[in-house]
Amino acid sequence: VNYESFQLLNYEKNQFYRSHHDSSSTDTTPAGHRILTFFLYLSDVEEGGETYFNKLDLAVKPKKGKALVWPSVRDDNPTYWDARMFHEAKDVIKGKKMAANHWIHMNDYHTPNDWGCTGSFT
Repeated sequence: VNYESFQLLNYEKNQFYRSHHDSSSTDTTPAGHRILTFFLYLSDVEEGGETYFNKLDLAVKPKKGKALVWPSVRDDNPTYWDARMFHEAKDVIKGKKMAANHWIHMNDYHTPNDWGCTGSFT
């Protein structure tokens, strides 16, 4: 009950998603922080489309069936985001990138979402 629905992603040539974080620096919603991201590659990409973690200088090449999991919060205090986890989807240069992501929250996401209390509707 602590997770959002899968979000399907489709990047064509020259599409990207610039640097961002999957949680916010503070989160007072009932569901709490997105504590983990599960990211599944649904296609190979001929060129480009890497998931790049800016502050870690780490790039992961898309490969169909490969999955990544990363934290959005700190181990020593999960009420604070981990500023190292900014990431981006690099430009697709050749081919197509298809993927799915799944965000896991600290607390129950479904009940507050049913009542419109997750902050998603603001």
